[in-house]
Amino acid sequence: MSILNDIGRLGASLRKARRNQLAVREMNALPPELQKDIGWPADPGAKSVSTIRSAYWMSLR
Repeated sequence: MSILNDIGRLGASLRKARRNQLAVREMNALPPELQKDIGWPADPGAKSVSTIRSAYWMSLR
């Protein structure tokens, strides 16, 4: 594999992680009643790991 392939995979992973983070932020911005109706887990203790760190590790796979 070339370094360009690795950089491309890292970029794709970062874009995916960013889209996921934005979706979670939008879901968390909904009123609690709507979150409950759609079954969104509004558990503040269920935080994910750092976006960049997880994207980096996913790009290595």
